[in-house]
Amino acid sequence: MTNQKPTWVIDKERAKRQAANETVWLFGLHAVRDALVNPAREKLRLVLTKNAADKLAEAIATSGMEPEIVDPRKFDVPIDEGSVHQGAALQAKPLNWGKLDEVAISGKGAALVVLLDRVTDPHNVGAVLRSAEVFGARAVIAPHRHSAPETGALAKTASGALERQPYLRVGNLSDAMEELRAMGYVLIGLAGETDTDLSDALTEAGSRPVALVLGAEGPGLREKTRETCDMLARIPAAGGFGSLNVSNAAAISLYAAATRR
Repeated sequence: MTNQKPTWVIDKERAKRQAANETVWLFGLHAVRDALVNPAREKLRLVLTKNAADKLAEAIATSGMEPEIVDPRKFDVPIDEGSVHQGAALQAKPLNWGKLDEVAISGKGAALVVLLDRVTDPHNVGAVLRSAEVFGARAVIAPHRHSAPETGALAKTASGALERQPYLRVGNLSDAMEELRAMGYVLIGLAGETDTDLSDALTEAGSRPVALVLGAEGPGLREKTRETCDMLARIPAAGGFGSLNVSNAAAISLYAAATRR
């Protein structure tokens, strides 16, 4: 009689092996430079044109890597055709930011996090990461499924913020929200149809840690996510022109939360 492993154990082991083999190609001068000087980033292969190598000389020296210098017309790396790589590409392992409680409780910056509910556009997530870094948030959190993974496009839009701003992808967003609530965070969901302004919601939160929860433009927050929030709030608008892009809404919300009195 064989001792067959349960399906969930097999799936977990498969996911672990897949994660161990996963790599990402970062491109663009800013993204590659910041990855090169990040000691937490496991770097595998660096492909540069001569011009890019000259611009990145200091970062290359810091990294200790030996770049492959290629002709600009033969820049053959597996990134999307049309990507503005500026002659620089780096193959690396995705970053590991640790566990949610470690980052949310004792991470750098203010007790402020952003949760993204099914925001799949890497350009939007990259822009949110930039804003999160500017306003001192501890983390940007998204579900593993139906969210933008760590990619070159995301890193380029983040313009280096990906190397410094924790981007945690969790198994279940609602569970992560419950964890944050248990840590003392107030969960404020952004929803245009509510009557409560964001400033009033932040006043009610007082000095407690805040988690801002944003959904994708159009669908907004899912019902389960909405129900898990402590309160819903809106960014007041002068006219009825519709909703803000999620990255713009995140920037405004982060500013409001970071500067509350």
